[in-house]
Amino acid sequence: MSLRIPTIADVRAAEPIIRQHVFPAPLIRSYTLERELQLPPTRRVWLKDYGWTPAGSFKLLGALNWMANSLERIGDRPVAAHSSGNFASGIAFAGMRYQKRVIVVMPETAPRIKFERTRSFGAEIRTYDIARDHETGERDRITREIAEQEQAVQASPYDDPFVIAGNGVGAWEVVQDLQRARRGVSHFYCPISGGGLMAGQALAIADGFPAARIIGVEPAGADDFRQSLAAGSIVRLAKPTSICDGLLSYDVGQHNWPILQQLVRQSLAIADTATQQAMKWLYDQHGLRTEPSGAITVAGLLGGQIDLTGDGDIVVVISGRNVDENAFRRFIGD
Repeated sequence: MSLRIPTIADVRAAEPIIRQHVFPAPLIRSYTLERELQLPPTRRVWLKDYGWTPAGSFKLLGALNWMANSLERIGDRPVAAHSSGNFASGIAFAGMRYQKRVIVVMPETAPRIKFERTRSFGAEIRTYDIARDHETGERDRITREIAEQEQAVQASPYDDPFVIAGNGVGAWEVVQDLQRARRGVSHFYCPISGGGLMAGQALAIADGFPAARIIGVEPAGADDFRQSLAAGSIVRLAKPTSICDGLLSYDVGQHNWPILQQLVRQSLAIADTATQQAMKWLYDQHGLRTEPSGAITVAGLLGGQIDLTGDGDIVVVISGRNVDENAFRRFIGD
């Protein structure tokens, strides 16, 4: 069976669905990053902060679009999904909005805030041992069992056309905001793991700003996409490791790969220490308490690996803020 790869038309179709439930995440100008990078006065740096959403990350965008487009298939059945935590709260929020029962499978070690947000929207949670999952396959097994025993409809956290298109709405907002201001984009930094966020965002940015350089950012211990680009085919990691708990997918999705391969020509592998420094920088300079997966793009920008020459603005995706207070303080060295 051939895959249905989403297009910019799917992103545009998802926007009115998303608007029924949430307002656009803010696009914040970073004067401090402009000074840090020594940009000329004609260029600006923007942070697209998805931590502002009710679920604390971008994940509810794709979840809402998936739920809205799956209502007939779901009917009276529950929805089952696995997640490191952010999609759990996103699909839980979507279930609450559409009055559907949601069951999610999460790592036992997920941040407490991700458990709390997910439960606050009414979802049921089952847990697994992520440290041994690469050997046991427990995550997928439990999710399949829920689907079979509860007759649940499975939702993918990233490998689905509706999820990809919904996630792309955030970047479509960026395009509309900056085009209204008559500004261009030269560089776009976005985290990448399973690829559901980057694929949707890349569709929108490439359509609105065809000359923009779209750059992936991933942990050095979980850089499957960077390796996939080099190999020309999807590379699956045996055991991804990083403090970026939201960026530990084994590989990118089948629906995402064609989009990523076409539109994303480079991905940066970032050490966890650099991500921790970026978390502290964002907190000190902007008062933003971001999770590691959200701050990694700023680490990529500040790392100086990319030639920033160009005439347009730089856009940096802050994908989420769901981090426990004690972990955050430990990461930033307080």
